[in-house]
Amino acid sequence: MNKRWVILRHTLSKESMEGIHFDLLLEDGDSCRTWRLTSIPIVNGPLVRATLLSPHKIYWLHRKEAEVSGGRGWAKRIHGGNYSGSLPLNEEETVSVEINSSRLCGLLELKNSMCKIICSE
Repeated sequence: MNKRWVILRHTLSKESMEGIHFDLLLEDGDSCRTWRLTSIPIVNGPLVRATLLSPHKIYWLHRKEAEVSGGRGWAKRIHGGNYSGSLPLNEEETVSVEINSSRLCGLLELKNSMCKIICSE
């Protein structure tokens, strides 16, 4: 079964790029496993630092952009699509899933607080 994923650009406000980081969300039941990324991963590019965060709401999988609750800034979708594969039960274990979207596809791997996307084509 294909599940959804998104990368959101998170800033302090809609008009500012201050405090910019990116959030990677992978659908996981009634919520999303979430990592804060220092930059957007590039297919076959360098590793990107990834920090595991608390689960985020499914709401973010279908929003194009919105204010983050609690006055914590603004989030805008940068990429999104479907993924196949299973997430490990232990959140500390390696994540390895196939992602697919109109602009980004390949093997997404999260391991040792780093993220990469590999495509053999």
